[in-house]
Amino acid sequence: MNIVVGVTGGIAAYKTVQLVRLLIKAGHEVTVIPTEDALRFVGLPTWEAISRNTVTTSVHDDVARVRHVALGQAADLVIVAPATANTIAKITAGLADDLLGTTLLATLAPVAIAPAMHTEMWRHPSTQANISTLRERGVHILGPGDGELTGGDSGPGRMLEPEELFDHALALLAPQDLAGRTVVVSAGGTREPIDPVRFLGNRSSGRQGAALAAEAAARGARVVLVAANVSADVLAASRHPLVDVRPVGTAAELGEAVRDAAASADVVVMAAAVADYRPATAADQKLTKEEGILDRIDLVENEDIVAGLAASRPAGQVVVAFAAETLADADARRERARRKRERKGVDLLVVNLADAENGFESADNAVEVIGDGGSVVASVAGSKRSVSSAIWDAVVKLSQ
Repeated sequence: MNIVVGVTGGIAAYKTVQLVRLLIKAGHEVTVIPTEDALRFVGLPTWEAISRNTVTTSVHDDVARVRHVALGQAADLVIVAPATANTIAKITAGLADDLLGTTLLATLAPVAIAPAMHTEMWRHPSTQANISTLRERGVHILGPGDGELTGGDSGPGRMLEPEELFDHALALLAPQDLAGRTVVVSAGGTREPIDPVRFLGNRSSGRQGAALAAEAAARGARVVLVAANVSADVLAASRHPLVDVRPVGTAAELGEAVRDAAASADVVVMAAAVADYRPATAADQKLTKEEGILDRIDLVENEDIVAGLAASRPAGQVVVAFAAETLADADARRERARRKRERKGVDLLVVNLADAENGFESADNAVEVIGDGGSVVASVAGSKRSVSSAIWDAVVKLSQ
């Protein structure tokens, strides 16, 4: 996708460097259009280096290509971050005295702005009236957040973090190819109690499942997100009117919730890390070393939830499983994933490398999606939101 990132003269411009990096890493073509004031905060060489494209502020450069119109015409999305109070006023008035202004007037693509200013400026009636007008015109207003500002102030007016803006950008670019469908996504890691203070668990944060839910909703699906021990800040990434979050704790609870939701679903994606075993009994009181009863814990095997779902699925339902692997050898990982896909009876198996940089408790992931006959139908590395996009692409292709 062709994305234009407008940068205006606010201190938050330094964060936009990371936003551009994330967009480039996700495979998008990015053109940065800074204002002259923006270059006082982050210089032109930085923007050119991070975007890998020529950067200018002037409508008088590259006149033969009519650059001030061509950039807007070619854009799939224009996002302005940070958007100062002055810039918001200019956009509302339709002023076009620089390259960013002409590009905004020349585009038919979705436009998003990320306000960044002091609280008093954000609350000023002029700014609020401008924001209201832009919303009426279909401009997407991203934020602002509430937090620490420059000069020691705090309050609403803080630009959203680059990762949040990246997720918003992906949502605005998402196709509506899941509209009308119901999907179930499991996320997080189950916990099997030993006693009231201890449990058997794993390191899954639920970020990949939350990203899958958010991406599915952005593409038009109604989503049931079965979340096993997922923190509120991780769940915040999946917040959407089409996402229904159902919290669970143990493997048994997750199995019951997923089966209930799957009965009327078109797609089930089991991204949660489900415990293979649980203690045969869970003590009512805290076990102590003094009593000598912590040296042995008898385990019993939990049911294979995804295999059961695949075996009893309604006609036409797509079932996707996940498998975290630590094998460094890619061929060995693929072969193990192929065997697991056959054993589970699922349509797709997403095998992810769980190492220091990817997988559990990380913002990034690296996966291969194994399909019919053991073929690799998708291979992607990057943010968990971009990984989610590739997984849903594979699901859509399979169900066409």
